[in-house]
Amino acid sequence: MHTVVEVAKMIDHSLLKPQLTDVDIEAGCALAAHYRVVSVCVRPCDVRFAVQLLNGTEVLVGTVAGFPHGDATTPVKAAETRLAIEQGAAEIDMVLNIGRLRSGDLAYVEEDIRAVVTAAAGVPVKVILENAHLTDEEKVAGCQAAERAGAAFVKTSTGFAGGGATMDDLRLMRASVSAAVQVKAAGGVRTLDVLLAMADLGVTRFGTTATATILDDLDRRLRHAPLP
Repeated sequence: MHTVVEVAKMIDHSLLKPQLTDVDIEAGCALAAHYRVVSVCVRPCDVRFAVQLLNGTEVLVGTVAGFPHGDATTPVKAAETRLAIEQGAAEIDMVLNIGRLRSGDLAYVEEDIRAVVTAAAGVPVKVILENAHLTDEEKVAGCQAAERAGAAFVKTSTGFAGGGATMDDLRLMRASVSAAVQVKAAGGVRTLDVLLAMADLGVTRFGTTATATILDDLDRRLRHAPLP
């Protein structure tokens, strides 16, 4: 069984809902600091605020580019990325161009991702495919384009489209990229059992709003586990 610390270091605590207030962001960052998750993923407008709130903790601040639909132009995605990093973002979750992927324009998709990776200048980029809109063949093509473009992760979903992370998609994504690229699950990761089952498939990062539920459940199980 994973320890609470190990699982916490797999979690990006998600603070992306458009209706979140400053008070909500403060509470979410406090929760992330309490549980020592690897990062919070905040809206671009909240990066500077979250960096201030989490100063002195180990929690990274990540944000999004081209979110949630992926249809911003490439220069806009790159500019979002540069500004976010200037403001203290340590990770970027970008949405690839879903329509171009579905059209078979893989050159566009790859160059769009590469522009963000270049703008990130070494900061890890996670590429969101939004699998609910894609065939299996398109998922494979999107993952492979992300790897060619230098992405650090491929990611299932924004959490704002129908569906979310599925076991079948995660198996497919893990098989579609080399060991140099990690896989992030997001959308529907709400219980410890789901997270652990996905981790067994090779998923190393999870976007969730259910951080407290997941980690409290693990803590209870470990405290009540029989001694060997």
